[in-house]
Amino acid sequence: MNKFEVFEAVKKEGVVVVIRGNSVEQAIKSVEACYAGGIKLMEVTFTVPRADEIIKTLVDKYKGTDMVVGAGSVLDSETARAAILAGAQFIVSPALNVETMKLCNRYGVAVMPGVFTPSEAITALEYGAYIIKLFPGDVATPKGLKALKGPLPQANIMPTGGVSLENVEEWFKAGAYAVGAGSFITKGAQKGDYKAVEEVSREFVNKVHSIIGGNK
Repeated sequence: MNKFEVFEAVKKEGVVVVIRGNSVEQAIKSVEACYAGGIKLMEVTFTVPRADEIIKTLVDKYKGTDMVVGAGSVLDSETARAAILAGAQFIVSPALNVETMKLCNRYGVAVMPGVFTPSEAITALEYGAYIIKLFPGDVATPKGLKALKGPLPQANIMPTGGVSLENVEEWFKAGAYAVGAGSFITKGAQKGDYKAVEEVSREFVNKVHSIIGGNK
């Protein structure tokens, strides 16, 4: 899947799930539960132990399916390169790191840099960002997104942090291209309740699809 297909998948599905965990097993089971619930875009963060191994395992296991596996919490180009070598199909950062963007562009890998201010958003656009992550979303709020879209209507913005079932429609009404959601969906994993993760995933993705008109 090339980077343009990744961007199209993000648009179509409307949600990228942020996978954290205290172990390899917890992260993989969380991904499996989210996928069973209908979420297709998985952002495995580099805060998880052996994240590169997890990415490789998932890419190999789900090859030929519609699961798209990427890396999150990528702070620098070195980490981005490790993720790409492991098979990551997209790279997400909590902040704007130009060297990471350059590396991803060099290898034709989708990159979604994190921004919080208009200046950062403009810099991200100048370095070729097609999707920009607004982080932390719970601080920015939908009102902040709407305000940012005022002078930058061309920016495709994905708020992440604080996105929930209760406010996801508000985010899309404010102009979100897609949303990133993490603990709201995966919190059951902390107690080993992966059935809960699957159920919340299904409820969340169905809600998103009903908002954006995607396929349920």
